[in-house]
Amino acid sequence: MSTTLTTRPTSDSGHAPGSPGYRRIMISMFAAGNATFVLLYATQSLLPAFVDEFGVSPTRSTLTVSLTTASLAVALLIAGPLSEVVGRTRLIHISMWASVVVGLACALAPTWETLLALRMLAGFALAGLPAVATAYLREELHRSAQAGAVGLYVGGTALGGMAGRLVTAPVADVAGWRWALASAALFALVCAVLVAVLLPSSRQFTPATRGRGNLARATRGVLDDRALLALYALAACLIGSYVSVFNAIGFRFTAAPYGLSLGAISLIYLVNPLGSVSSIVSGRFANRIDRRRIIPLGCAVALAGVLLTLSGSLPVIVLGIALLSIGFFSMHGLASGWVTVRAHALGASTGQAASFYLFSYYVGSSVFGNLGSTAWTHAGWTGVVALSGGLLTLTALLIVVLRGTRAPAAPSAPASPASPRANASSDEPTALVA
Repeated sequence: MSTTLTTRPTSDSGHAPGSPGYRRIMISMFAAGNATFVLLYATQSLLPAFVDEFGVSPTRSTLTVSLTTASLAVALLIAGPLSEVVGRTRLIHISMWASVVVGLACALAPTWETLLALRMLAGFALAGLPAVATAYLREELHRSAQAGAVGLYVGGTALGGMAGRLVTAPVADVAGWRWALASAALFALVCAVLVAVLLPSSRQFTPATRGRGNLARATRGVLDDRALLALYALAACLIGSYVSVFNAIGFRFTAAPYGLSLGAISLIYLVNPLGSVSSIVSGRFANRIDRRRIIPLGCAVALAGVLLTLSGSLPVIVLGIALLSIGFFSMHGLASGWVTVRAHALGASTGQAASFYLFSYYVGSSVFGNLGSTAWTHAGWTGVVALSGGLLTLTALLIVVLRGTRAPAAPSAPASPASPRANASSDEPTALVA
């Protein structure tokens, strides 16, 4: 029995910058990234509303986010291999339309338990895009366009995460949480139509047969390396430090002495573009210098931001959250790129390494995001800062481990066409230390 995997390397015949196909891909992927993360985080700014509506605790209200990210994490391990069978573009379309349907159903959920079940289902529906987005871009675009294209896609996801909070909270203030979730689903519907009309079908995707034994060896290759394991753990700690703060901040700002409305609180998510910029800037510096020297700076900035939120001054708290966003996105951008560079250097599967990174990322979001609300319930904002700061301290220790790892030795002989290295793109940034 065999498994189908893509074996065709990135080609110079892909869509070049400025071409009609390139523009269609960029618009489509930007829209798809927006839609996916609007739906993923649509409930985060509504948590206080769920407490009032359903009489649940802050910790239980957070389940509308953590259950979605948990099911997304599991689904990513399925969606990646599934795309090798059904194709990249088909899975993207299926994922987007299914997500819209589930998103609309969430707005109609009659009970708290139904809402939680639908939010869990939403995680499975949303997995198609993040599981295949970078693979699609690497396969379909000219080499010279790929770095910018991935950056634009990541920017779309960041803006989508921001829009998910900005769209829903003001609508909830005026018309309630059901219309808020409906507005997020309708936004995603518009994006799904754009993707259906504009996204070009795959041209470079070529399934090839590979034995199950080779697939198992490729999987072991991304689970045996100390640096890759540290990067997976770093992903969980990073997102945990970030989401724990953002899950709890709404409860802090709706309480005395602030007493802010959901719409006013949602404005805090305007700091997300700062994170997008920091990711781009840190990536450029890493290309010129070394990500091992840049990523500790992001950790220091994020930790300083978390500590600033201990202040009682609203402007200082917002500044602290902005610094947390800057540091988080900087580290996430560098770490996610580091995973594929390291896997490529090892001769392992870059796609599987990226899948394990995302799996750890969303597991961390689910577990530590929920713990953030628990910390708020039992220890107030000091507890939230202790959790987020502790995770950033663990991140710093993992960075020390990564700085102590050496780049793997180059293979002594060319890899065979069936080996994982033959499937890895040959255009990984050589200036980056693996």
